Amino acid sequence: MPHTLTEAGAANIRKAIDTATSDPHTKIPGFVFVSINKDGDEIFSHASGLRGADSKEKMSLESVFWIASCTKMVGGIACLQLVERGELRLDDADQAEKLCPELARAKILKGFDENDKPILVEKKNRITLRMLLSHTAGFGYTFFNPEIRKFGLPAGLDEFSGRLEDLEHPLLFEPGTKFNYGTNIDFACLLVERLTGIPLSDYIQQHIFAPLGIKNMSFFPPPEMKAHLAYMHQRYPDGHLIEREHLLRRPLYSNSDSEKKATFNSAGAGLFAQPREYVKIISVLLNNGTCPKTGSQILKPETVQEMFTNQIPSLPNFGREGIQAATPELTNPIPELYAQPHDQEQGWGLTFMLTVHEGATGRGGNTGWWAGLPNLFWWADREKGVGGMVASQILPFAGLGVPERF
Repeated sequence: MPHTLTEAGAANIRKAIDTATSDPHTKIPGFVFVSINKDGDEIFSHASGLRGADSKEKMSLESVFWIASCTKMVGGIACLQLVERGELRLDDADQAEKLCPELARAKILKGFDENDKPILVEKKNRITLRMLLSHTAGFGYTFFNPEIRKFGLPAGLDEFSGRLEDLEHPLLFEPGTKFNYGTNIDFACLLVERLTGIPLSDYIQQHIFAPLGIKNMSFFPPPEMKAHLAYMHQRYPDGHLIEREHLLRRPLYSNSDSEKKATFNSAGAGLFAQPREYVKIISVLLNNGTCPKTGSQILKPETVQEMFTNQIPSLPNFGREGIQAATPELTNPIPELYAQPHDQEQGWGLTFMLTVHEGATGRGGNTGWWAGLPNLFWWADREKGVGGMVASQILPFAGLGVPERF
């Protein structure tokens, strides 16, 4: 039986969301939550609050969000489609380096000398697509890692600039030896672009969005999507919240073909979407790679199973090592990725985290989930046949209010 929701259950969720957007303590201006089952039916959808803190326009289910790292799962699907066809290989470092010489050039940052010059050493291990999809290649993010941030100064590196050059950080460790969340999926999807010879945005439109009937999800939102763009917000340590500019702005201003061609398609953080469109992809994962509504198969069942297989069993506590706030306006410190009993191992699949054991909130074992920087969260519970997305546009990440709703 497909997962459903009682009227009383829906009313309770709706009340909790509306309370959050009206609570002066949490200061969540607007919020959208959509849940879907493996049959592709929305079992709950609700928009609450306002499109922006100073806006008079209500948030709606048509509102468009910068989904940031929720993009990574979509990029992973693109990579794995080519793996299925035998065109990309998960464990072939020769192929990865041939298509992406940036991987061969990457060196390991071993700190800084007495003159604050970076100490870079050659790596011994080579990077594979599997390492990129499981975040064990060694790349990081400036806003999560003080050393990478320092490496980019004084000019600075900006992962949201729309320039590939800003992603060419040094590695933090020998590839394949540790987990570190970073720009890995961007490099993974460079393999897609360079193998197919077409922009990632075009590939994903042709091979993922079109087969699933997705129209309001894009690397370059057209005017009709931008008309519904939710405002970005900044919350300060004292709780004060203001509207602010979007971090990823270049795609919003790229209208001509030449402008789009000059803008890096970020598989790590580049998509804008309506949550009710994003969950269509989640329903495909729940349905073993086939869209329950259009009947289009975009992945084989065994590929979906591999996505939900723990790729790093030797690192059972990787999510308890803590993530730093190198750029406090973008993220709070994250002491633990997902709270669960410390005698339970943690898992990471191909592009997302796995809660290996059934959770206290009722999630089934091996549920896949991840998040986006402005406090968006998605999950896909294949055991229970249900998934969904919680969406807001508030910085810094892991702030008060939204994660609790997730």
